[in-house]
Amino acid sequence: MRLTHGLAAVLVGLLLAVLPVAGPAAAQSDNLQLDVAGDGATGVTVQVTDSEGNRPAQVIRLVLTATGADGQTVGPMQLQPAGEGRGFYSTGPILQPGDWQVTVGAPAPYVGEVTVDVRAVPAQSPPPPPTAAASDADAAGPAGVGGQTWLVRGGLVLLALAGLAGLGTALMVLLARRNAFRRN
Repeated sequence: MRLTHGLAAVLVGLLLAVLPVAGPAAAQSDNLQLDVAGDGATGVTVQVTDSEGNRPAQVIRLVLTATGADGQTVGPMQLQPAGEGRGFYSTGPILQPGDWQVTVGAPAPYVGEVTVDVRAVPAQSPPPPPTAAASDADAAGPAGVGGQTWLVRGGLVLLALAGLAGLGTALMVLLARRNAFRRN
């Protein structure tokens, strides 16, 4: 009986070693879905999923080419993964403002290529620093308190401390009366 169990265990071990075991990589298809769009300025973003909608676990080297309305070209350039997560790629500022036709593809063994129209616009500049008049208005604080918000806050703190002191005094008087009542 022990010999039979031992032989069965050895046979199962050999089968597991010889037969391929399907893992996560085997479940993925080589067909890619590429979602290409402008980044709102002069760059391009790409999100990659497989045919089942999952983001690939491995890095896929995508290649981008772009042609502007005036005939200007960018690329081919290899895209590197962005820090936003698996399957996300971002070029940074590579396009001049205007209309572009952007093509992104994946090399073999993957199958996937997409061409989209992208409008590149100049990046917005940060708002200008506040002027002296705006700084005074901000310092005025809520509801016309004027530049005296520190005074109001300080008064509220003092009021809270006075309330706590009164509560502590009342508690001490009650304890003193209780002790005096017990002695009598």
